[in-house]
Amino acid sequence: MEKFWKTVTFLIAQFDMVDFFDIALVAVLIFYFVKFIRDRRASKLAIGVGFVFGLLLLSEVFEMRAMNFLISNIVQVGVVAILIVFQPELRSALEKVGGSSFKTLKHTMSPKEKERSNSESIENICQAVSELSREYTGALIIIERSTPLGDIIKTGTVVNANIVVAVLKNIFFNKAPLHDGAVVIRNNRVCAAGCFLPMSQNDDIIKDLGTRHRSAIGMSENSDAVVIVVSEETGTISIALNGELRRNYDYNSLKQELTSLLAEH
Repeated sequence: MEKFWKTVTFLIAQFDMVDFFDIALVAVLIFYFVKFIRDRRASKLAIGVGFVFGLLLLSEVFEMRAMNFLISNIVQVGVVAILIVFQPELRSALEKVGGSSFKTLKHTMSPKEKERSNSESIENICQAVSELSREYTGALIIIERSTPLGDIIKTGTVVNANIVVAVLKNIFFNKAPLHDGAVVIRNNRVCAAGCFLPMSQNDDIIKDLGTRHRSAIGMSENSDAVVIVVSEETGTISIALNGELRRNYDYNSLKQELTSLLAEH
């Protein structure tokens, strides 16, 4: 313990502004890391990892050689295990960071043109979704934001059409060939239909939700896309965003939500 306190006293004496900014930066990174995994299944795994590192710290402070030797070897192997276990969350974070770097390159329209185009698209999406809901027709619509969804688009059929109520309703018509898949909207265009999505593996999702809702949540876990779901059993309109499902929208509340979410994109 005496050695430990001498080390602490020495470090405090050497503390300068560079160290202050270093600590502040690390604190910010830890804050966003905790915020990112807090509401995901990785949060449970993070508690276990934190416990192991806590034991390592205690073994260092109290000079518990046997415990330190054991935990140190576990940590060395555990780094690779952590990368494997947290792979979905790490991929999601990197995709979002990488996607946001290029979002300014996507739009060449003037602000007024972009606002008008967004408004028309949202209006037509909400109208189509509301009609599908009344008819109890299942639907899954992905609105791309900063994270590119090229790998998802490749799984479907390219449509490249204007966002029109009739187009969306025809795609999700029960007898239509592409009605089981998802529609991807990119730059205010119906880019592709019949797309396959990654299904969420989150065990905390309520069991009543079917594959369409699980796919919507899985898509939102791996990108910053806004995913709209219409249940064919109940007609309920939901939005999946950042791994969470928000339910019970109607035309007005859906329009308000989409306007808010797409305002900066």
